[in-house]
Amino acid sequence: MQILRDRIMKDGTVIGDGVLKVDNFLTHQVDPVLMQQIGDHFAEIFKDEKITKVVTIEASGIAPAVFTGLSMGVPAIFARKSKSLTMNEELLTAEVYSFTKQVTSHISISQKFLSKDDRVLIIDDFLANGQAALGLSELCHQAGATVVGIGIMIEKSFQDGRQLLIDEGYRVESLARVASLENNEVKFVEE
Repeated sequence: MQILRDRIMKDGTVIGDGVLKVDNFLTHQVDPVLMQQIGDHFAEIFKDEKITKVVTIEASGIAPAVFTGLSMGVPAIFARKSKSLTMNEELLTAEVYSFTKQVTSHISISQKFLSKDDRVLIIDDFLANGQAALGLSELCHQAGATVVGIGIMIEKSFQDGRQLLIDEGYRVESLARVASLENNEVKFVEE
C-alpha cells in the first residue's frame, strides 16, 4: 500500500535494534484518514471471506481494527493485556511476548464475544516475531472460531513472524513489508 509506505518514509523513525517508531500516525497519535484507508484496503483484500469479527490486541492494533470492522460492517474486539474489574465473566486467555517491549503479557477476551460460528480476521499494527498474532489465534481457537486471515499494517520481513504464521497455515496480508532497518534507513521488500 503505497500511501502507508510514503507515510512511513515521511514520519517513521528507525531507533535501532530493528525498531521502527511510527508514533506520529499510529502508536501514539492516530491519523484517522489513513486508518480509514487502511480499513477499506483490508476490507477489500478479505471481502470474500465472510468475516464476522475483527480481532486485535491493545493498544496500537485498535485503530486499524476498528476502521477495518467499520469498513466490513462487523464488530472489532480487542484482547486486553490486563484484566479490569469489569471483566468478571469467562475469559479466553493466552500468553504473548512483545518484541518491542520485551515483556510477556497475559491477554484475554471475554468468551461472550467469540463463538464457533465466527469467522475472524486478525488485524495488528506490526508483525515481528508473530507472537501477538499466534496469541490472538489461540484465543479464537479456544472459542471454536475460525481464523480466516491475518492483516498486518507493517511487517518486519527480516524477522521470522511471517514464516511462522504461514507454517501454521494462516493467510498473511501485510500492507507495508520492511526488508531492513539498517543505518537508520527503512528499506521495503520489492513486490
